[in-house]
Amino acid sequence: MNLYVLTEERPKEEVIKEIIQIFLHDKGYCAFVDSLKIIPIIKNGLFCFYYEILGISCKSIEKIYLKIVSGNSSFVDYLVYFQDKEPNTSDMPLYAIEETKTDDSESRNTGVYQRITKFVYISHFYPNTKKIMLYNIKVKQKEKPTQTSIFGTRILQTLGVEIVGKNFNLNGTSLKPFSDIKEFIESKNVMRKPPKGNVPITIKVCDSEISCDSIPRDTHIYTIPENKEITKIQISARLIKNNHLAHDPNIGALSGICATLRKLGFDKKIEIISHGLEQKHIGNNNKFIQIANLLDISLQGLKIPKIKINKQYWHYETNSEKLATIFIHLAVTYFSKGYGIFENHAGCEKGYFLTPNGEHIALEKYENKEAYKSGDKNAIAFIPDLILLDVEHLEIINIEGKKYDNKAQGLKELQNYDFIEQAYIKKYYPQYTIIRTLVLYGSNEEHIVEIEVGFLLNAKGRMILGIKAPKVFIQSLSNLIAFWNPK
Repeated sequence: MNLYVLTEERPKEEVIKEIIQIFLHDKGYCAFVDSLKIIPIIKNGLFCFYYEILGISCKSIEKIYLKIVSGNSSFVDYLVYFQDKEPNTSDMPLYAIEETKTDDSESRNTGVYQRITKFVYISHFYPNTKKIMLYNIKVKQKEKPTQTSIFGTRILQTLGVEIVGKNFNLNGTSLKPFSDIKEFIESKNVMRKPPKGNVPITIKVCDSEISCDSIPRDTHIYTIPENKEITKIQISARLIKNNHLAHDPNIGALSGICATLRKLGFDKKIEIISHGLEQKHIGNNNKFIQIANLLDISLQGLKIPKIKINKQYWHYETNSEKLATIFIHLAVTYFSKGYGIFENHAGCEKGYFLTPNGEHIALEKYENKEAYKSGDKNAIAFIPDLILLDVEHLEIINIEGKKYDNKAQGLKELQNYDFIEQAYIKKYYPQYTIIRTLVLYGSNEEHIVEIEVGFLLNAKGRMILGIKAPKVFIQSLSNLIAFWNPK
């Protein structure tokens, strides 16, 4: 049978290797594991929109394939299947894997809370799939994990998610799943509160004689007498951001807290308070509204619409510019001496900027933060979708990716990279010439006339180089085609 890896992300060699090793270990298969190569498959001169993963020799696996997909809502980074034929949405994946490069040292919330929503959501579609949280950390880990990290990790453990790739210096602190509702609520409510003015995420428990609404905001009942029935649990959390229901860290935290309460057996009312929302903010497609429907959560003072959850969890991607930018990224990586030093492919996790000495740097978000906060939206730091380094020709290629229909907009956006080039590229790579180029996906066009367009991958899989395509593009495509069509 074949091993299929489906992903929204630009596949990273070290992550794919970890996934395959997890699979081999779980199955008890023997294999020789070499350096992996993720190769675009070319047939009859056309890209098949499939990649083959080379470097694994195992008698129990026929081929290993990878394909780019997109979720219809909150989607994990990787789905893994072991079967004869190409997966479809009704097939049950072996693994659902969420990968993050974020550590506590960068963000307490992003590394844990924002990922929990994905595991809660996928459980509706594939309840028996093994779920894994995979840490692919590039920066130095925080010496001691935060309370948020420990609490979020215990939520994941309670929900049956396996943690891989992160070391915890716990000093005796437990990372075991929560055993009951009392322990869970106490663990949350004793955590350090946020700065004054923020809405803390706290849990109030109401019994048959005491109404939640009668409990002062800063008072929390942790213990309910045995002869009292818990009638409702209220959770305070701000959900409004920029006048939208869009507070991702709190959405993740609430998804995890509510899913854990349900997992531990609480089947009564769960109500979110102090959320800051109005009825006009409540739509049908927001991921929190979908989670609220799945877990039967209410918002105090508001009506949550009953919605139909998507029947399909994912679909094969056929429309995004990342089909072209990921293709050129992998073609250059494996068929030249070039490689990426920054990536921000559409819909994918933003990477770090790689320096010549191997240091990973998080790019600034703003050219001038104060000006941006004052309303100057041009003070944001515009960044390319991909930066490639051509070692042989001493060139750095700044790439803007666009769908063919948005070509004109892409040509304008090529003018925005002065800050990134001055602040980072010229600082760390002063000997390199900088090239800006547009990479397009889509249409049935087979010719490029604009000199700013370096590469077009059309909807049929035809690979078209621009008039002044970067040298590393020409070299990589020539070597890729020769690999599949040796003389």
